Amino acid sequence: MKPGLRFLLGIAFVTLGLDILSKHLVQVLLPPGRPVPVFPGFDLDYVLNSGAAFSLLTNLPSWARLPFFSAVTLAALVAVAVFWRSQAGRDRWMELALGLIAGGAVGNLVDRARMGYVVDFLEFGVRGFFTWPVFNLADSAVCVGVTILAWKTLAKGAEK
Repeated sequence: MKPGLRFLLGIAFVTLGLDILSKHLVQVLLPPGRPVPVFPGFDLDYVLNSGAAFSLLTNLPSWARLPFFSAVTLAALVAVAVFWRSQAGRDRWMELALGLIAGGAVGNLVDRARMGYVVDFLEFGVRGFFTWPVFNLADSAVCVGVTILAWKTLAKGAEK
C-alpha cells in the first residue's frame, strides 16, 4: 500500500473512531434536548437529526432516507478516491483533507444505518439571539476537509 493511501486511510479511521466514540458518550451521558452549558457561547446539546446538514431534507420520507444518504456517501467516497488518484503522493494536506472527508461521511452513515438518524451535539451561539445549527465531529471533519481541499486547490491554481 502506498504511504499516502496509508496516511489517508489512517486519518479516515481515526476520524470515524472519534466520531463514533463521541456520539456514544453523548448518548450515554447527556439527556436529549436539554443543553448543557460548557462555556458562554458553547453548549453540548444531544439532538437527533433525521435530515442532512442544518436539518435539511428532514421531510424526506423515512423509507427513502437511508438509500438517499447511502448514495450521497458512496458518491463522496468515489470522489475522494478519484481525487486521491489524481493527486497521489503529492501533498500530505490533500491526503489529510480526503481522509477527514471520508471518515466524516462514513461516520454519519453509520448512525443512519444503525439508528435511522444522526446524533448531533455541538452547539455554538447565544440562546435566544443566534445559535448555529447543532452538529457533530463527522460534520466538522467533512467541513475542515473540504476547506483544506479548497485552500490547496485555490493555492495550486494561483501558482500557475
